[in-house]
Amino acid sequence: MKIGVIGTGNMGRILIEAFLEAKAVNPNELILTNRTLQKALDIQKEHAEVEVAASPEDVIRRATVILLCVKPLDIHPLLKQLSPYWTKDHCLISITSPITVQQLESIVPCHVVRVIPSITNRALSGASLITFGHRCSSHYQTYIKELFQKISTPCVIEQDITRIASDLASCGPAFFSYLLQRFIHAAVEKTNISREMATILTSEMIIGLGELLKKNVYTLPTLQEKVHVKGGITGEGLSVLEAELGELFEHVFERTHAKFNQEIEKIKQQFQN
Repeated sequence: MKIGVIGTGNMGRILIEAFLEAKAVNPNELILTNRTLQKALDIQKEHAEVEVAASPEDVIRRATVILLCVKPLDIHPLLKQLSPYWTKDHCLISITSPITVQQLESIVPCHVVRVIPSITNRALSGASLITFGHRCSSHYQTYIKELFQKISTPCVIEQDITRIASDLASCGPAFFSYLLQRFIHAAVEKTNISREMATILTSEMIIGLGELLKKNVYTLPTLQEKVHVKGGITGEGLSVLEAELGELFEHVFERTHAKFNQEIEKIKQQFQN
């Protein structure tokens, strides 16, 4: 089955490289295009069997499953532009969170799926958030789950938890990357450790933490209990976190939800018009 990818920017390229590394698809099954065509050609340089199409229209003519990896406000005009080329046999996969499967189904006649990936998928890890449209056949539902299972843990979600699920699975790596950088910076500022050594130790710590969770050795609460010896040094550090963290993450989610709602309103206007 030919898979078309419209948009080979950051996330589009991450998915392409993950699928190829995991052997989820063969290179000759992929047809790529991008507004700046050179980005698609750069991928072809590394994977010679991948096909590059001159336009989105050409991708839809040649592929059955279409991964749409463009910015949210670009999707509606692009789908309208491509309206003569969609058939009922196509399966459209959108990777943007503010646009619902119902909105997509309102302007295309085909099977529709929304998959919100994570940068962690590039390591064939992390979650991918899947919402199926009402018209999406059981055949395509099985196919999409199996495809993304090769690079992630697929989680089927309902529309009402889209934003928070995306915050946790997709935005989370950026949030915790920032916190880890602050963790390293404080270590360097307050002690004689080099930034290189602090980065190595922190990176190895977080990788090890992930392995403990992956292997179900500990849950997050039991892991904290194991490290936290009563009256010990870890406890002193935790007391600072408890005192100073406050409602930091509540405020993070409030801000991301507010921005999400702004994007939803802009997209509503597009689809209503």
